[in-house]
Amino acid sequence: MQHIQKGLLLSLCLLLAACSSRYDESHGGSWRGYSETGYASYYADRYHGKKTASGERYRNNLNSAAHMTLPFGAMVRVTNLANGKSVVVKVNDRGAFKNGRIIDLSKSAFSSIGNIRDGIIQVKVEVL
Repeated sequence: MQHIQKGLLLSLCLLLAACSSRYDESHGGSWRGYSETGYASYYADRYHGKKTASGERYRNNLNSAAHMTLPFGAMVRVTNLANGKSVVVKVNDRGAFKNGRIIDLSKSAFSSIGNIRDGIIQVKVEVL
């Protein structure tokens, strides 16, 4: 019974985190200039055409991304730390939900800065 309660609590916390954008006053009311480093992955083909958390449809050929806290519509530069290549994406979904990942990119965005076969890459994320 205790495992079920912990699982329900964890699920509720994840749901609440996925449905909100954190406002951080240390940014002076703006996310511009915010940056973080971590790992990026990309959406599987099965999500093409499905609705994102913002209500937009995911398109694997557009440069979009999922982030846990950045506001919908935020424009973000994602730079592959291994090769210096970067891409600008629009945040329109919530994620990445795998441990250690900070952003999920559309397939198009990911392939413009890294090799799809790698699956994940180390990146720097900067809000423009």
